[in-house]
Amino acid sequence: MILVLRALGVGDLATAVPALRALRAAYPDQELALAAPAWLTPLADLIGGVDRLLATDGLGELARTGAPPQLAVNLHGRGPQSHRMLADLRPRRLLAFANPEAGHLDGPAWFAEEHEVDRWCRLLAWYGIPADRTDLALRRPAPGQMPVGVTIVHPGSKAPEKRWPAGRFAALARELAGRGHRVVVTGSAVERDLAARVAAAAGLPPKVVLAGRTDLGELAALVAHARLVVSGDTGIGHLATGYATPSVLIFG
Repeated sequence: MILVLRALGVGDLATAVPALRALRAAYPDQELALAAPAWLTPLADLIGGVDRLLATDGLGELARTGAPPQLAVNLHGRGPQSHRMLADLRPRRLLAFANPEAGHLDGPAWFAEEHEVDRWCRLLAWYGIPADRTDLALRRPAPGQMPVGVTIVHPGSKAPEKRWPAGRFAALARELAGRGHRVVVTGSAVERDLAARVAAAAGLPPKVVLAGRTDLGELAALVAHARLVVSGDTGIGHLATGYATPSVLIFG
């Protein structure tokens, strides 16, 4: 078994897609298990090549998987805690960035300012596994119950410092609607109030607020068939990249 640790969020998993695909290609006959939060299962399915998701919330003890994995790959961070989590499973081999504090002297050096996609591709390349950094496309799901051709305004973010002011999102949503865009406002369940405020300030009806009403698979379908995505630097922007959906990401 190949065990990959990436116990973070949507955007984090999306930036690891080229590395996951490279591991799948390098070990076609091995089971590939991804240690990640259970709620990311729909995204893991859309990546393809992941045989099993081991529910893992952040850094802690990994569930035992029977026999030690043939290969453990740290796509989570630089260590030491993430290195130790994997080392505790006694894999035959650990692919990770060098971290003397974790007792792992193998692997390349960590560059703090490196783009996440490039970081994980470089890690695998150091171990002789080629990865294509442009291989970011996700499997396109059917729209199901999600509307098609809408413009998605996504004002929320887990990191408050990444949030553009709600009033500006509202002004933008109002302008887009005035130009003929069918605007919907998305977000998590805890962002529903924020989404409702943005929609109300933009003069949009409550029915356009989809925050808290979609699971991750439905959100992916919404993005895959959208006209445009406008968001901060957060996970939905990475979904837009995976589907080549036109997007505007607001940084800072």
